[in-house]
Amino acid sequence: MSAADLCAVVPTHNHWRVLPEVVARLRSEGLAVFVIDDGSAEPARSAIAALATPQEGIVVVRHAANQGKGAAVLTGFALAAASGFSHALQVDADGQHDLSGLAHLLATARRYPDALVCGAPLFDASAPPARRIGRQVTRFWVAVETLRLGLPDTMCGLRVYPLAAVGRLTARVWLGQRMEFDTEILVRLVREGTPLAVVPVAVRYDAANLSNFALFADNWRISLMHARLVLALPRYAMRLLAQRPVVLHA
Repeated sequence: MSAADLCAVVPTHNHWRVLPEVVARLRSEGLAVFVIDDGSAEPARSAIAALATPQEGIVVVRHAANQGKGAAVLTGFALAAASGFSHALQVDADGQHDLSGLAHLLATARRYPDALVCGAPLFDASAPPARRIGRQVTRFWVAVETLRLGLPDTMCGLRVYPLAAVGRLTARVWLGQRMEFDTEILVRLVREGTPLAVVPVAVRYDAANLSNFALFADNWRISLMHARLVLALPRYAMRLLAQRPVVLHA
């Protein structure tokens, strides 16, 4: 995989204060950047739109109304694939992920081009206890849904996706469009036999940062997503048991 095969997709809804820094860091790695504004309000809308400089590799596309993080990421993937990219780095726009290790993540994607390269979050004391507990609950259910132990945190929004595998999946399966997206697409790609590569990434929660997580609505969507995946497990169980578990540690 060459540098020309890899781009970045940044979904955002009302996050704009650190977004220029995130985009600049991505451009410093030579990545074309697709920013998907998922129905942001002012002043975020104008600030995000001002980042658009296609001649410098920064494309901004706006959803007229908020459709959800998953919908924004999928819009970015479609744009990336249509532009000829084979892989897309998903990066959250809120600046929580330490991008100083970005070169390692990208090198891992180039080493394992068929893999979904996942950031494995390393939390500091700023992580809210409720978030930690929620992630552990999700890890339990993901282990059930994939018949796999030791998978990385499935809610981390820093990943490199092989777009061919994503395209095959989305052509057949509807994916949750909001905060359940990150977990669901990982589970479904594992069920399809996509290997995972894991790269540690530091994560920091800024108390002043805006959270788009709707406590009740998104937890309900996540619960329904887990119910769908568990109910569908018998269809995949024999395949999962026959597959050799592949988790690659970079």
